[in-house]
Amino acid sequence: MLAIDNVQVYYDTAHILNGTSLEVGNGEVVGLLGRNGMGKTTLVRTIAGINPPQQAGGTITWQGEDITNLESYQIARRGIGYVPQGRRVFGSLTVVENLDVIARAPADDTREPWTIERVFAFFPRLEERKTSLARTLSGGEQQMLAIGRALMTNPTLLLMDEPSEGLAPVILGIIRDTLAELKGPSLSILLVEQNLGLALALADRLLIMSEHGRIVWEGTPADLKNDQAAMSNHLGV
Repeated sequence: MLAIDNVQVYYDTAHILNGTSLEVGNGEVVGLLGRNGMGKTTLVRTIAGINPPQQAGGTITWQGEDITNLESYQIARRGIGYVPQGRRVFGSLTVVENLDVIARAPADDTREPWTIERVFAFFPRLEERKTSLARTLSGGEQQMLAIGRALMTNPTLLLMDEPSEGLAPVILGIIRDTLAELKGPSLSILLVEQNLGLALALADRLLIMSEHGRIVWEGTPADLKNDQAAMSNHLGV
């Protein structure tokens, strides 16, 4: 479904991704792990077509189509949703407005569409705060809103960058349970995470990224649990 092949990416003259390659299959949840500064956020921004950074080589293929040079809105229209690091909700808009402003019909009419009502069913707390400005929400509520906003684009692939960042344990549990419910054949997820427990609980397959975007380890959550050397050498666990 998603294929990244030998991608080269820069911020100005800094070479961040040097030959990154990976795949996300249909209905698969792939967890991308690695220490800070390895290029994980750069990769998801590149997939989503957000500039900076600037891609200088390699290809990104989505459902057989080369999307390497498309604009971000063109990529979104092809069914790729994005939950950015730091939430980045529209603070001056209400919860409902945040969800409505980005709503898009699904490309596949056979799938149940995401609506505001369906998002509220997943996150009842958002319905309670539906008329509140996004900037007045707690960090956990803003994360729920960021996920709900991405779902309103009715994606087939969801790019999630550190959804657990800065969340209290009780809120993290809600996010984990919600993401587990999202798993299924109609939605693939590329999950960038520092929280090893969350990645182990949700991912079908895990990748570890090292310097310059190199994938230095790949396997199942069970494989990683049994590979203490990989966790110690590449994750500091």
